This record gives sequence, structure tokens and C-alpha cells, in this order.
Amino acid sequence: MPSALRLFRYVAIAEACSWAGLLTGMYFKYIVESGDLGVKIFGPIHGLLFVLYVAGVLAAARQARWSVGTAVLGLACAVPPFTSLWFERRMLGGDREPVTV
Repeated sequence: MPSALRLFRYVAIAEACSWAGLLTGMYFKYIVESGDLGVKIFGPIHGLLFVLYVAGVLAAARQARWSVGTAVLGLACAVPPFTSLWFERRMLGGDREPVTV
């Protein structure tokens, strides 16, 4: 697998994991009201991984020659929690046909 696609895969997975950490931190901050340590830790981590995911989508789109619509879909998948995993699986997940928009 070319390096840009491998980078995209790793960053998509890491970005989803950071969503899990951030959402857990937000649960404890706003629902349980036991402090904001989780948000202070996972907020910046998620922010960095979000930016890396955007860069990874752009690099993978260029390398794999995705259509503009597919690249925009990949960028949009950075916003809702865990959709980066869905997009990564659709684009790089084994025998499946890639998404074309």
C-alpha cells in the first residue's frame, strides 16, 4: 500500500479513537460533573488528529486519484464522530468497491 494511503488509514483510526476519548471526557465533564481533565487531555489530541486526518484525506485523494466529490465526502467525515472509520473502510477496506461521488 502506498505511503499516503497507509498514513490515511492510521490517522483515520487514531482520529476515531481520539473522538472516543473526547466524548468520554465530555461525559464526565458535563453529565457526571466530575471535572474536565478528560477534555483537557483529549481536546488538543483530537484537534491535532483532526488536522492530520484532513491532510491524510488530501494526500490519499491525490495518490489514489479520488474524485473531488469523494475527497469532499472524506473531509466531511472528519466532523461526525467515528465516520472517519466508515470512510476509511469504504475506501481502503479490502475487496470492497471504493465509494465514488
